[in-house]
Amino acid sequence: MRIDVLSLFPDMFTGVFQSSILKKASDNDLASFHVTNYRDFSLDKHHRVDDYPYGGGAGMVLAAQPLFDAVDHVVAQAETKPRVILMTPQGVRFNHQRAVNLSKEKHLIFICGHYEGYDERIREHLAMDELSIGDYVLTGGELPAMVIIDSVVRLLPGVLGNDVSPITDSFSDGLLEHPHYTRPANFRGMKVPEILLSGHHQNIETWRHEASLKRTLNRRPDLLEHYPLSEKERTCINEWKREQDQSDE
Repeated sequence: MRIDVLSLFPDMFTGVFQSSILKKASDNDLASFHVTNYRDFSLDKHHRVDDYPYGGGAGMVLAAQPLFDAVDHVVAQAETKPRVILMTPQGVRFNHQRAVNLSKEKHLIFICGHYEGYDERIREHLAMDELSIGDYVLTGGELPAMVIIDSVVRLLPGVLGNDVSPITDSFSDGLLEHPHYTRPANFRGMKVPEILLSGHHQNIETWRHEASLKRTLNRRPDLLEHYPLSEKERTCINEWKREQDQSDE
C-alpha cells in the first residue's frame, strides 16, 4: 500500500512513520509513506494557501488551487487510482469496519486541513471520503490522519507478524475484546481465572466470549444494538442485568 499525506506540517509525521508498526511495515515493503507540503504548490508570491471567506465571517479558508494541484502531482505518480480522503470533523465517524475497507485499497491520499475549513469545491470535487475520529475539533487534520493510518496499516497482511491478532481485536466482531492475563498466575493475591489455566480450549473460548460480551454490555452497550445476539447470549445479558439491578438496590 502507498500512503500519501498532504500537510502544512510534514515534520509531524517523521517520528510516527519511523516508529513501531508503521516503521516495520515500511521496512518490510508492505507500506510506503510519503508526505507533501501543499504550500509548495501555492501560486501566491507569499506561498499562502488560505484566504478570507466570501460573504465574511471569522477565520480563514483553505483555497482550492494548492490542494488540487498537490493532489494532481501525487496522482500523476500513482500506479493505481488513489482514494482521496479529507480529514474533517464534519466527516463520517471512523470505525473498525471503515479501517477494514481502507486496508483493501492500494493507494490512499490523506488531506490534512487547517484554519476555519476548506473551500467547498475541495469537498465536492476532490475528496472521495470525509472522515472524522470523533465529535470534537483539533487544530488540524494531522493527528486524525495518523490515527487512521495506524489503524489501517496494522490490518495489512504480514504487518503484525501474527495475522490472528487483528481478527481478535476489539470491534473486529462487533464486541470489545475479552480480558488478558499473563504470568504470574498469582500476583499480590490477584489470581488469574482458573479456567484460563485449565488447558481446556473449548471452555476457555466459551469463557472469553462471555467475558467479551459482558465487557461490551458494561462499557459499550451501544455496540450490542447492532450485534446479532443468539438466544443464549440474550439470556446471559438479561441475567447479568438482573444481577446488576440487585446489587444496586
